[in-house]
Amino acid sequence: MSIARFRSIVLDCPDPHGLADFYRALLGWKIDSVRDDWVVVVGDGPGRLCFQLAPDHRPPDWPGNERPQQFHLDLTVDDLDEAEKAALELGAVKHRHQPAEDEEDGEGDFRVFLDPAGHPFCFCVD
Repeated sequence: MSIARFRSIVLDCPDPHGLADFYRALLGWKIDSVRDDWVVVVGDGPGRLCFQLAPDHRPPDWPGNERPQQFHLDLTVDDLDEAEKAALELGAVKHRHQPAEDEEDGEGDFRVFLDPAGHPFCFCVD
């Protein structure tokens, strides 16, 4: 028996509306509720992403330690190249550090990006 049920992942950001719109488009989800300092995006499954105003937000400096990432989202895609192109068009940035490039074949099954507020996320293939 569980103690709790998963509800949300909340991201601090300087622009909750803009970041919510980015993830809405990236995931094909919908905006569920909007306030000046809080926006919620939901999909078909359990859980939701929430975006909370943090005027002094400083993005993580991963893989550095001064401002560690603390967490990141892993998102499954069918085609890394196609997903990368679409994410870049939405405003994502491909991270300069790609750990998968360090693998023996130099490719790997994931890529690291930054959302418009600087939070890392990965596209992964199964």
